[in-house]
Amino acid sequence: MESAGQGYVVHEGCDHIFFVGFLGAGKSTLARNLSGLFHRPCVDTDRLVERALGKSIACVFSEDGEDAFRDEETRVLKGLEARKSLLVSCGGGIVERPENAGLMRQMGTVVFLDGDLSDSMRQIRSRERRPDLGSARQAERLYRHRYPLYREAADITIDIRNKTFEQVALESGRLLWEKGLL
Repeated sequence: MESAGQGYVVHEGCDHIFFVGFLGAGKSTLARNLSGLFHRPCVDTDRLVERALGKSIACVFSEDGEDAFRDEETRVLKGLEARKSLLVSCGGGIVERPENAGLMRQMGTVVFLDGDLSDSMRQIRSRERRPDLGSARQAERLYRHRYPLYREAADITIDIRNKTFEQVALESGRLLWEKGLL
């Protein structure tokens, strides 16, 4: 990393920031907002998968199965290596495959938005768009299963409990800026 004129930071190689966390943690909203503030492009792995397969995640799960979705998710992730300086909102299950955590670490920094299941459930507006969520009992089981995977994948953990979105955005932006990542 070196400094170029006018206070800009020039990063060498792939320097993405990947936001991971449970469904409804605010990963997409945070990536979009930081993108606007720091003039970095953002992408959402779920939207990239939908575009690549030509159908919604719910349709992929019901017609082709979760494995087909996860296969495309990994292909999409690998495709990001050709790009530079992205803020990447990752689908909640991206950590299901250890390969994905390794790919994210090779390409940049993984930020875990660490919140409670109850907070996530309040934020989810359209449960039918979340095919892996299921019932409340299934959601809790899924949360318990994924939580250690998020922790293990993370380079940075940001506690989002009892904070407004503005507080999370400010804390995240400040922390990532101070570390020279934005």
